[in-house]
Amino acid sequence: MRIAAIADMHGNIAALEAVLADIRTQGVDTIVCLGDMASGPFDPRLTLDLLMTLEMSVVLGNHDRYLIDRPRDRMGSWDTIAFDQLDAHHLDWLRGIPATQVLADGVFLCHATPRSDETYWLETVTPEGAIRMSDQAAIEAQAEGVPQSLILCAHTHIPRAVRLRDGRLIVNPGSAGCPGYRDRHPYPHVMQTGTPDASYAIIDRVRGAWHVSLRLVPYDSAEMAALAERNFMPDLARAAATGWIVPA
Repeated sequence: MRIAAIADMHGNIAALEAVLADIRTQGVDTIVCLGDMASGPFDPRLTLDLLMTLEMSVVLGNHDRYLIDRPRDRMGSWDTIAFDQLDAHHLDWLRGIPATQVLADGVFLCHATPRSDETYWLETVTPEGAIRMSDQAAIEAQAEGVPQSLILCAHTHIPRAVRLRDGRLIVNPGSAGCPGYRDRHPYPHVMQTGTPDASYAIIDRVRGAWHVSLRLVPYDSAEMAALAERNFMPDLARAAATGWIVPA
């Protein structure tokens, strides 16, 4: 089984198109999408239009949920931009997406962790706002009760693979379109990958073992960066153009 895992496009249609073009060269058996598809200052409408044409397994991200579980006046800025561009059929499609899924051949899909779409899993934020890899025990605690040998998650936009002591593998494919952001929870911090390339993962099962390739796909991000500027989000414009929220 050869899986392509994509996540956290946040409306970046150019990055999504580049990733899908690369996936077509990889001979995958299935595509899975781990959520946070539309909300952001890019082009959420075209992004959902394209995703809705694909045969893939999808789980709902926290920003996808925000588009359908609250009135507009309680949405954040990323979500109101998307909400104002989407039609009823886009929102209806989101309403039909589950929070988690289990695929054949031992694969579990979630957005952030198996029990939360907002909790960081493989990364931890310190009170000072520094980002570090989570402790092994904390990672394994979040995986309790999930028997599948491959767990695919997203949310932090940081590509990473972690092998648990019992042999299970957790993979975050990174972000196909939003390589950096600021957040206030649990403490003010910045996530940034340092590259504008779109990220995704290929996971193969070979002789019973999962093999991971984290792929970075270059694309022309100038139009997406300009859209973010026009939507008054210079941080995300900088991230789309350079991969950095806070340059050196």
